[in-house]
Amino acid sequence: MERFGFVGLPNAGKSSLYNALAGGGALAAPYAFATTDPNIGVAKVPDDRLDQLAQMSASKKVIPASVQFADIGGLVEGAASGEGLGNKFLAGIREVDAIVFVLRAFQDTDVPGPTDPLEHLRIVEVELALADLETVERQLEKHRKSMKSDKTLVGAVALLERTHEALSEGIPLHRTNFTSEERHELQPFFLLTNKPALAIVNLDEDQVSESESILKPIKDEFHDSVDVIGMCIQLEAEAALLPPDQRGELLEGLGLGQGALPRFVRSAYHQLGLRTFFTTGEKETRAWTFRSGSSAPECAGRIHTDFERGFIRAETIRWDQLLEFGSYVKAREAGAVRSEGKDYCPQDGDVLEFRFNV
Repeated sequence: MERFGFVGLPNAGKSSLYNALAGGGALAAPYAFATTDPNIGVAKVPDDRLDQLAQMSASKKVIPASVQFADIGGLVEGAASGEGLGNKFLAGIREVDAIVFVLRAFQDTDVPGPTDPLEHLRIVEVELALADLETVERQLEKHRKSMKSDKTLVGAVALLERTHEALSEGIPLHRTNFTSEERHELQPFFLLTNKPALAIVNLDEDQVSESESILKPIKDEFHDSVDVIGMCIQLEAEAALLPPDQRGELLEGLGLGQGALPRFVRSAYHQLGLRTFFTTGEKETRAWTFRSGSSAPECAGRIHTDFERGFIRAETIRWDQLLEFGSYVKAREAGAVRSEGKDYCPQDGDVLEFRFNV
């Protein structure tokens, strides 16, 4: 299960975003450090394809994919040197798969703190870059010493030197022109700014209609390297507490579409390169998350390690094509179910049955 960490200044709306996604449970208070230990929540990923497949198969159980998110305490200027929650805050970020920047744009005189989302972004990114700089300086010293007897480290040292240069200027790695291969090479160092990221700009109700003009400076700042979403988090959190039928009416009446969770999941999946395959039958229909580019055996391993270890083949059909036939039996009779081997890379929306032997 992928884990997303909410990162931002105090009072930016992180706990309210948690409540919008989890349906409540986090203290959202107008003062700094109301959250000292991360709140951990799990949300089911809404997917119409799953529901349609379950209906076709008359499944007894329907199991959606899930994502986990952590409401991490507020960051302040100087966090990298111990201010505020300091190391406790930074340790919380190291444990997540991706960072969600929560940037405040809403106006509220009862809630202290800056209301310029660009100022929020600057402070947060500089602190994360400074924390990474400290890590890189230690690794660089260590690798330079080792390089004297191991010349295979020349490339790693060169990459660390370029990383050090960027971070010294306060530039986070997600805003550099490093290639995906270089970013991958840096993963063993667990750098905070090397994690995938997306940004949510927290608007007030009056700003929703003019969200594009408010979001534009943030989008320009990221140069398309990060997805940016505008959201009135307080309204979303209030809607999340309502029964599903009332929630839909409220969201539609306010022009908020499907709500926070589907928008968040779409962007989160995009940033992490996540895809979904399905298994379906009378017993259960289930959605499984995998990384884009994964092989069929690797996808089989998402279900059980034995499936990957003893993989023989994957019987494959797209979800919408299967629905057209109405059942696996009819799809097989028509020759529409393909048999794919170890080299096949499943696509988003594939319905799979794995054959294995251990």
